[in-house]
Amino acid sequence: MDTNKNNISLKGIAWNHTRGFTSVVATAQRFEELNPNMRITWEKRSLQAFADASLDELTNNYDLLIMDNPHVSIAARDNNLLAFNDYLNAEFIEELANNSVGKSHASYNVNGKQWTLATDAATPIATWREDLIHQQNIQIPNTWEDLLTLTKTGKVAFASIPIDTLMHHYMLCEALGASVFTSKIVVAPREIMIDAIKMYKKLVDLAPSYCLEMNPIHIAELMTSTDEIVYSPFNYGYSNYSKKNYADKVLKAGSLVTLNGKRLRSVLGGAGIAVSSKTKHAKVAMQYAEFNATEKIQSGLYFDFGGQPGHRKSWLNEEVNKQSKNFFKDTLQTLDKAIMRPQYYGYMYFQDNASPVIHEAVSGKVSIEAAVDKMNALYAESLKL
Repeated sequence: MDTNKNNISLKGIAWNHTRGFTSVVATAQRFEELNPNMRITWEKRSLQAFADASLDELTNNYDLLIMDNPHVSIAARDNNLLAFNDYLNAEFIEELANNSVGKSHASYNVNGKQWTLATDAATPIATWREDLIHQQNIQIPNTWEDLLTLTKTGKVAFASIPIDTLMHHYMLCEALGASVFTSKIVVAPREIMIDAIKMYKKLVDLAPSYCLEMNPIHIAELMTSTDEIVYSPFNYGYSNYSKKNYADKVLKAGSLVTLNGKRLRSVLGGAGIAVSSKTKHAKVAMQYAEFNATEKIQSGLYFDFGGQPGHRKSWLNEEVNKQSKNFFKDTLQTLDKAIMRPQYYGYMYFQDNASPVIHEAVSGKVSIEAAVDKMNALYAESLKL
């Protein structure tokens, strides 16, 4: 971190995908052009490292972070980040709150402070190959039963590595009538957790076995580089694959299927830009973060260079939608209804440890009942941290 006031250098860490990396490299370049004494260097890490990395380590080494919402409670208590309320105009933060995509903005607000600006919004959505759907005369599934039927054909795939399996579990518990993490004893009622895993395992058993080893990017790449998979029922959305010339083929995106007459509600993801509490250049770092979050940049430079905006006006922007087969308009309702993960300090302990447990149950390596009991024990432990 450069302390020379005449030549300020900031270093940031993002994740290794066009959506997470080239978007901020582009905004950094433009910010430097507007502020010639600035240098902003972005580095990248894998999607898994993006989810797993220690905030202490990252904030010690970087001024700027692209991060996801479950880590914010840790950051707030451990003083890893600077609160935007202490640096940015209150009206600007209110404008972002009023233009949030679903609960994206709120997901970074802990103890009344905004620790991250929601510059990226995402949740699991349905995607399909429109060309293959037409060629093969396939009906896009509308219900869970329709989905099971289509999955039997071998043409359906979805990310089901441990973390995605856990997120889909929350979604199915909710669909079966239980809001997760409202109890101080169990994640959700035990029988509902068991039923949700059984439902999901039935779907996984019908799908290609490689789903258990694939993340959302892997699925999107597979769907756009081969004609093997026609439909994905719930995959964290990447609008890049709905843009012309990004991949060999283009994905169409839309709503989730229904279960018991109600549309599924997936678990909010996305990312935001945060400023390390260790930075020597807090004011400038905050200015650059604000630059990224403005609607003008979100709908323009950020999106043009691969970003997936977090500003609601960008999601409704005609040109943005024209360039992405209406990805944003067609999935906004799914984002607005997405479930937000809890904001207590020990949540990441639960998520990190429960993910492999439920994955083993879905893989058939342990009994579903034993996995549920272990998950609830982990939940009890996490509440004590």
